[in-house]
Amino acid sequence: MNSFTLTQATAADEAVRDLTSHDGAAYLGGGTNLVDLMKYNLERPSHLTSLGMLPLADITGLPDGGLRLGALATNADTAWHPEVEKRYPLLSQTILAGATPQLRNAATNGGNLNQRTRCYYFYDLAAPCNKREPGTGCSALTGPNRVCGVLGTSDSCIATQPSDMCVALAALEAVVRVQGPDGERTIKFQDYHRLPGDQPEKDNTLKPGELVTAIDLPAEGYADHFVYLKLRDRSSYAFALVSVAVGLKMNGDTIEKARFALGGVAHKPWRDQAAEQLLEGQKPSPDLFRQVAAKVFAEAKGYGEGSLHNSFKIELGKRAIVRALKQATEMQYEVNPNAFLNSNP
Repeated sequence: MNSFTLTQATAADEAVRDLTSHDGAAYLGGGTNLVDLMKYNLERPSHLTSLGMLPLADITGLPDGGLRLGALATNADTAWHPEVEKRYPLLSQTILAGATPQLRNAATNGGNLNQRTRCYYFYDLAAPCNKREPGTGCSALTGPNRVCGVLGTSDSCIATQPSDMCVALAALEAVVRVQGPDGERTIKFQDYHRLPGDQPEKDNTLKPGELVTAIDLPAEGYADHFVYLKLRDRSSYAFALVSVAVGLKMNGDTIEKARFALGGVAHKPWRDQAAEQLLEGQKPSPDLFRQVAAKVFAEAKGYGEGSLHNSFKIELGKRAIVRALKQATEMQYEVNPNAFLNSNP
């Protein structure tokens, strides 16, 4: 790990000023991802602006009936918060399906949004990686790529966004609040993360120096019909091969409103609004769910066959959507976040 200087900020505007006054600086929240990246020599900030003393850890109600999650609230405090458990159980389940209790106790909501990919080649300094070193190539295109993406990929990168929490936030249509050198602004969650294109080193749409201060949830939390289905190689403490977060508003036996997002398949949590619209106004059925799944993966691209490659994710993803939609309509979800089916294709 390289040497660095550190400043302890006590207000958001102070943190922004401190970071922008140093070259090669980075924000330090819970540190559960950044410190690992520094240990691996993947990130070498010369200065850290510590956020631990900022008053951004509260979870409070909003005038429109929504809920504001402070960026420095830990994942654990968020998942177990009474209002989150009651009104946004989908978010609570996704958080509890990710990482270990020790990590959830330290990781922050803002940091969860900004964690880097877990692609094998990104962490291997000997392997070419456009995300780590632009212009060097993408080793995953032809090498083992079981964990990589099949939607929204490019010739520059097929890495995936690793967060569980972000999949639920995408389905819930959250809004991210940020503060930077030009003041405050909001970003719709669907616009927060980016597809790789020809600039895979850019994970999100934050401007230089901007700091996440809060995440706003809308009033609709889909607390009556929801599910988070996470398929992975082992039953706990593993990143998703494919995950699906579903929130439905039912009117009798008719789907009135549908929101869902996928994880483990793209450079950002994947929402297909046209596929969501296929569900609305319809009665649940296996045929309808298969039609929706086919729509989502119509333009998917796998990169090689066999157990070391990721083409299996296309069929697995379709089946996961069908199963998750069925569970959400019938509320047959697993209470234990570690009780998911074996994901081996």
